Amino acid sequence: MLKLNLSAEPHWLELGHGVRLLVEPLTTAIMLAARSDPAIVAAASNDAITPSNDDLARIVAKAVARIVVKDWEGVGDEDGTPLPLTPEGIDALLELWPIFEAFQTKYIAGALILDAEKNA
Repeated sequence: MLKLNLSAEPHWLELGHGVRLLVEPLTTAIMLAARSDPAIVAAASNDAITPSNDDLARIVAKAVARIVVKDWEGVGDEDGTPLPLTPEGIDALLELWPIFEAFQTKYIAGALILDAEKNA
């Protein structure tokens, strides 16, 4: 049975290491908007180099995160001073393997699993 969460309200996503993100629910509109991200368009249109699945996963995760993340907690500079949320900060955060893996597993994977189930 498919269980729908009809809430359109952002929710906190715990990523571990004291980091949490306030994210919008992942919708079709968000995934379609992410497809228009310049990094995704460039990766898809580069005939000389075919990006690996890992590279594509990283590019898509960053594109989606830049759209859906509305706030964060537990992210600071070298001195521990909280950093403001920025697109560049989101990209840097997702370069950290444990954070990327948690975002993939806890946020993006749910949508991909649902997509795979509909194609089965």
